[in-house]
Amino acid sequence: MATLPNLILGLFAGSVSPLAVDYLVVAGGGGGGRGSSSGGGGAGGLRSTVTATGGSGSLETALQISNNVNYTVTIGAGGSGSTTSNPSNSTAGNDSVFSTITSLGGGAGVNREGTGKDGGSGGGAGIRFTGSWVAGTGGTGQSNQGFAGGNSNGDIGSAEFGGGGGGGASAVGANGTTTTAGAGGNGRAVSITGSSVTYGGGGGGCGGGSAGASGGTGGGGAGIGSNANGGNGTVNLGGGGGAATNPVSGKNGGSGGSGVVILRYLTTGGTITIGAGLTGSTATDGLYKVTTITAGTGNVSWA
Repeated sequence: MATLPNLILGLFAGSVSPLAVDYLVVAGGGGGGRGSSSGGGGAGGLRSTVTATGGSGSLETALQISNNVNYTVTIGAGGSGSTTSNPSNSTAGNDSVFSTITSLGGGAGVNREGTGKDGGSGGGAGIRFTGSWVAGTGGTGQSNQGFAGGNSNGDIGSAEFGGGGGGGASAVGANGTTTTAGAGGNGRAVSITGSSVTYGGGGGGCGGGSAGASGGTGGGGAGIGSNANGGNGTVNLGGGGGAATNPVSGKNGGSGGSGVVILRYLTTGGTITIGAGLTGSTATDGLYKVTTITAGTGNVSWA
């Protein structure tokens, strides 16, 4: 939120410099794994000064912005889903940046490596082989950005030996069990645009049979069974990609969703310029302008 002195000055004195700018910075989600008992991709990290931030952290503080200064913005792309199963070749999501604020890309979901990859939110685990099939551990999430991925179940004699769900911005990915794969962790609802939108859901894992688990709220892709690709994370929500079960079918893990940067500042705080290389737009919500940047890398400035 803008500070009270800035609000009063802005209402009566025109453009404010420095200007308090609230932000939501969401990174790209990680890709989902492929193969029996594969993990879902972790959501992109979420940092926010409005409503709530990711992980279990406290709400962040608005940045003080000066006029006629360039501030870097980067929108992180989602990671790619796995096209192999032994081991997975899924990739992490890419970081999103606003000035000094960086949100980390979501960790990839895996199969056969065991441990999900670390990230803004951690990727879900798959099974691994060390003389026998054993459970894996979900990847770690980043403090104040997201949660860990879920663990897998290593009992290959069971019907499913489920993979773990990818971590989300507000919840850990669910663990796989002997009967089900783990669902993706839920995302975090943020109202920076004037409406509540949920971002950063983890991707669902898959089991050893045909079953897949749901993605987390906020754009997480669903884990999908035989003869289908894993669900993709939602564009500009930073959701993790869902896992795909059956490598024989030639189907692949889902891709992570791209991130987003949203900036909120007083209508009296001047006019923003969105530089070359960025895709974005600005709307008005009461006393505030809200600029949403959905793709690219470049600079923004105020005057």
